[in-house]
Amino acid sequence: MESPNLSPALPCEQLLDLALKAGAKDAEVYQSQSLSRPVLFEANRLKRLESSQSEGVALRLWKNGRPGLAVAYGAVNPQDLVDRAIAISTLNESESVELTPGRTEGYPDLGKSVAVEELVVMGKEAIAKIRDANPEVLCTAELECEAETIRLINSQGLDCHYTDTTLNCFVSVEWVRGDDFLCVSDGQTQREQLNADKIVQAIQQRLNWAQNNVYPPIGQVPILLTAKAADLLWDTVQTALNGKQVWERASPWSDRLGQVVSSLNLTLSQQPNTGPYSCPFDDEGTPTRPLLLIREGQLQQFYGDRTIGRLLGTGSTGNGFRPSLGSYPTPGLVNIMVQPGKGSLRDLLMQLDDGLVIDQILGGGAGISGDFSVNVDLGYRVCNGMIIGRVKDTMVAGNVYTALKQIVALGEDAEWNGPCYTPSLILEGLSVTASEQTSILI
Repeated sequence: MESPNLSPALPCEQLLDLALKAGAKDAEVYQSQSLSRPVLFEANRLKRLESSQSEGVALRLWKNGRPGLAVAYGAVNPQDLVDRAIAISTLNESESVELTPGRTEGYPDLGKSVAVEELVVMGKEAIAKIRDANPEVLCTAELECEAETIRLINSQGLDCHYTDTTLNCFVSVEWVRGDDFLCVSDGQTQREQLNADKIVQAIQQRLNWAQNNVYPPIGQVPILLTAKAADLLWDTVQTALNGKQVWERASPWSDRLGQVVSSLNLTLSQQPNTGPYSCPFDDEGTPTRPLLLIREGQLQQFYGDRTIGRLLGTGSTGNGFRPSLGSYPTPGLVNIMVQPGKGSLRDLLMQLDDGLVIDQILGGGAGISGDFSVNVDLGYRVCNGMIIGRVKDTMVAGNVYTALKQIVALGEDAEWNGPCYTPSLILEGLSVTASEQTSILI
C-alpha cells in the first residue's frame, strides 16, 4: 500500500494567502490525509476487505486578535473556508496568538507497508492456530495497514510534514459454555512487522487459565495488573501531569513538583522517537522531545502546549495535540513509557500467596480525582503463586494516587498498550468485592 500523497485537493498555501488577504493577522493550516485497507474476520471466517481514504484540512486564523477555526473534508472551496473561519472569529474573545516560529522540515516514513493479501494470510493462520487448541471458540479479527500524512504550515514561515505507516492486528475470542460466556482479546501495533504468533500465544494462555471458574479473593488483596489493564493507573497519571490541569489547580500534583508522588519503583517518561506511535512534532509544529516526568517516585515536570507553556512560564514542551481535526490544540502526551522492573509475568505471580490478576476491565477508569470502582472483565485468582481459575462478577475499587504509592513490583514484560509502553505490576491497597450469585464452573 502506497502512502497518501499531499494533493492539490487541499490547497494549503492558497488558504494561507486568502486568510491573510481577508484581514487575518496570523493563520495556520493543518492538513491530514490517510489511507487504510482493513481486513475483517468474523465467526472464524474472512468477512470483508475494505478501503478507506480520508483527507481534511483545518484553517485556524486570528483577526483583530480573535481566533477562528474552520474545517473541511475532501475537495475544498478555499474562499468559503476562509469566510467561515473569519465568521467564527467574530464570536470569540481576543487571545494571544500562539504560532510556532518558521522552519521547514520533512521527516521520513519509519513504517513499512504490508499487502492486503499478506494480512489475509496472517489472519487466517492466527485463527487456525487458536481453534486447533480450542475448536469451540469463535474468533473475530481485524488487521490493517494504515498510512497517514500530516502537514502544517503557518504565516510565520513554518512548513513541516511527515508520513506515518502503522500495522495493526486485533484478535478477539468468544467462548460459550452453557450459561458461561468468556471473551478474550489481544492486539498489537507495529511499524515494520506484526508478530501474530505472540497474540495467539497470549490468547491461548488466557483461555487455559480460564478452564475453571473460582470464587475471587475478597477484601484488600494484592492485585497484579497486566500491561493491558495498567491503563487503570496511567490514564489518570497523564491527566495529573497535564499542565492545563495544573494551571487550573485541578491536578492534585499542582504543588508537588520535586516531591515524591509514587512508589520509588516508578520512573515514567515520554519518548516520542520510540515505538509505533513516534511523532516528530506536535500539532502546533513544535518538535517533540523526551520528557522525564517521574523519576524513582519524584515528580520532575509537567507537559503543555504553547498556551499552557506561556501561562506556566515553562514554554511549550512539544505536547500540543488536536483531539480531532476540528479541535484547538490542547496538552497531550505521546509515547508514555513506564520503566520496566525485573522478572517475568511468571516471576510476579510467584510473589502472590492469595491475590487477583486483572487482564481486562469494563467501564471507564478514574478521573482526575483518582477514585475508581470498575468491573473485572477478565481476571484470575492466584493461590501460592499459581493461577487456579477465572473469577466472575468481581469489582475492584480504590484510588489511583494511593495505589501509585503501593506499587510492590514491576515486571520486565513491558509492551505497547496503545501509545503507552508499560509492564505488568503488583499493587496493594485495592478493595475487591464480588456478587453473591457468582457461579462456579468446574
